[in-house]
Amino acid sequence: MGFDYIIIGAGSAGCVLANRLSVDPAISVLLLEAGAPDRKMEIHIPAAYSKLNRSSVDWAYWSEPQANVDNRRMFLPRGKTLGGSSSTNAMAYVRGNRADYDAWAAAGNEGWAYEDVLPYFIRSEANEQLSQLDARYHGGDGPLNVTYATRFKTPLADAFVAACKQTGLPENHDFNGAEQEGAGLFQFTIKDGKRHSTAAAFLKPVLNRPNLTVRTQAHTQRVIIRDGRAVGVEVTTGRSNTETIMANREVLLAAGSFNSPQLLMLSGVGPRDELRRHGIDVRHDLPGVGQNLCDHLFVGVSALANQLVGTNHWLSPLNQVRGFWQYLTAGKGPFTISPLEANAFLRTTPDQAIPDLQLHFAPVHIGDGYKPDFYDSATYPKAEDGWSILPTLLHPTSRGYVGLRSANPMDEPVIQPNFLSTAADQQLLLTGVKKALEINQAAAFGPWRKRTLIPAENASDEELMSHIRRIVETVYHPVSTCRMGTDEGAVVDAQLRVRGIEGLRVVDASVMPTIVSGNTNAPVIMIAEKAADLILGNVPAQKRQHLTTPVS
Repeated sequence: MGFDYIIIGAGSAGCVLANRLSVDPAISVLLLEAGAPDRKMEIHIPAAYSKLNRSSVDWAYWSEPQANVDNRRMFLPRGKTLGGSSSTNAMAYVRGNRADYDAWAAAGNEGWAYEDVLPYFIRSEANEQLSQLDARYHGGDGPLNVTYATRFKTPLADAFVAACKQTGLPENHDFNGAEQEGAGLFQFTIKDGKRHSTAAAFLKPVLNRPNLTVRTQAHTQRVIIRDGRAVGVEVTTGRSNTETIMANREVLLAAGSFNSPQLLMLSGVGPRDELRRHGIDVRHDLPGVGQNLCDHLFVGVSALANQLVGTNHWLSPLNQVRGFWQYLTAGKGPFTISPLEANAFLRTTPDQAIPDLQLHFAPVHIGDGYKPDFYDSATYPKAEDGWSILPTLLHPTSRGYVGLRSANPMDEPVIQPNFLSTAADQQLLLTGVKKALEINQAAAFGPWRKRTLIPAENASDEELMSHIRRIVETVYHPVSTCRMGTDEGAVVDAQLRVRGIEGLRVVDASVMPTIVSGNTNAPVIMIAEKAADLILGNVPAQKRQHLTTPVS
């Protein structure tokens, strides 16, 4: 006896798939998660985000040394619990740009144009501020709660938006609507002051379905492939027992951009030479598996405030107790918000068709140099507040790969992103740092600004590049390692089926043909929504009336 569908990974995509596929009581679904249930208290408190990295709910991966980033190994957290990275991320709800999806379709991925995928974004969304937004782009009755931060906001958030306007950017408080370009406040996947992960939104409401089985602490070792078809999985449980579970219809890989290609290769699907090097039988030579790794990068530009208006001072032990008490008793205060508050998308040159730079804004300064987890209470002084503008490379040209360290499924994969390996990426981040410095000096920050902290205001280009190499970090948006396409380097087709293997699909960020223009969690949820329809053979969600308003 087996299950109709076996989903590997209960993350942002896996929880959505489990919900949508199990709607039909005649379909049996098994959801496997390597991590534990999402009982860790810090998962559900938005401001406790910084307590999750390097914890029991994090795979806590590291890159190989990065030659163009001072030979640093870069920290690469990934959620390892129900909800996956939606249980450990900064909760920003950003869909990307219309042109991203139109480009996917233009490359041969039929059904993935913006107007094809927009209904799936809308289907997921329960936007608290729907009446304030353009209803052509938003939903009000989906499972996933989306909201502005209504329970706490620093004055620095509005100062950032005003400063962006003073330096030439339009104001825009809906990056997911008709226009992407501009500065405004983030919306978040938060509900009633608590994180609203895909586990909370999609999985937990349907756990009582008798046709849905969820197993945690179940580490998938490999997909069983016989005669060119995926027929089941081998799983190791927390007791170190290995068992075989059969799939009557399909195996669905939703393990993310690092673990999905690793599992394919461990199962004998991937580049022939890589598999043979580790003594793995080649079930199907698929050279694109693990290739095309891409991620967003950002770099901190910080200022000190002349009074306590940010969130650094809330990290002191006494203020953490005060904030937690306020959170428990009133459901308000700094514990109800993400570490981020505001955001901007901009084009660095007029000839850019869409924004090529994103500016994340956080009401916290990042100290005077590189340290991972810049808002970690064990790392930074609390005496002075401040803020950080984080210029973010939206369309990096550097590409890397994910490989195998060994044939042992318990070993971490080799992750080589090749960050900043192109001059174009380096130049664009340099441009972004200069823009952030300009915004920091705008009049809107005048009432709060004490001084720029890093980098120095009068730094040369060489000094700014040194700053970038020293402090640049990934935004934790890895994609494209099992990319969708029609060419020989593609891993899945437009139905997300693994090329050359029946009964096997990949449904997560790894299938993105190219990285989207913004944070990746909402697009992954959309991919899973659409995948569920593809898997069940449903007629695609009804297209909305043709949108004539361009999205840039």
